[in-house]
Amino acid sequence: MATKRFSEWRKRWLPSLPLAAAVFCFWLLMNDQVTRGHVLMALVLALLIPPFAARLDREFARIGNLRGAPRMLGILLLDIVRSNVTVALQVLGPEAKIRPGFIWVPLDIANIHGIAALTSIITLTPGTVSSALSDDRRYLLVHVLNLDDADRVVRQIKTRYEAPLMEIFP
Repeated sequence: MATKRFSEWRKRWLPSLPLAAAVFCFWLLMNDQVTRGHVLMALVLALLIPPFAARLDREFARIGNLRGAPRMLGILLLDIVRSNVTVALQVLGPEAKIRPGFIWVPLDIANIHGIAALTSIITLTPGTVSSALSDDRRYLLVHVLNLDDADRVVRQIKTRYEAPLMEIFP
C-alpha cells in the first residue's frame, strides 16, 4: 500500500525523472560555478518543470514510408540553389519588379510533425517564409518575395513538399 502511494505521489509530482535530471544538469551547466544557491535553484526547477511539461498536449511522430525522402531532399536542395540565384537576381535588379505578398496554402497534411517539416522547408527556401498556421491547422500563411502567380506557388508547395511529407508523416 505504501509503495502504491509513493508511486502515485512520484507520478504526480515527478512525472519524468529523465526530464528532471536534464533540467537539473542543464541549469548547473548554464552557470559558471556550482554553488549551494545554483544547486538549490536547479533542484527547484527540476521539481517544478516536469509536472507542467506533463500537462502539455503531445502528439507523437508517426513515421510512414521513407522511400520518397531522398528524392524530396534532392528536390529541396535543388530548389534552395535555384531560389538563391533567383532571389539574388531580384535583389540586385530593379526594385519595381519585386512584388511581395502573402498567400494562404490549403493543407492536406494533418500530422503536426509533417506540418512543422513543411514550414521549415518553406522557410529554408530563399524567397519564402512560413508566417502563420491557422488554428484548425488547415491553412498555412506564406510570405513570398516575388508573387507573380499565387496558384503556381501553392501548386509547387503542395506537389514538391507536402505530398512527399504526407507519405513520411501519415
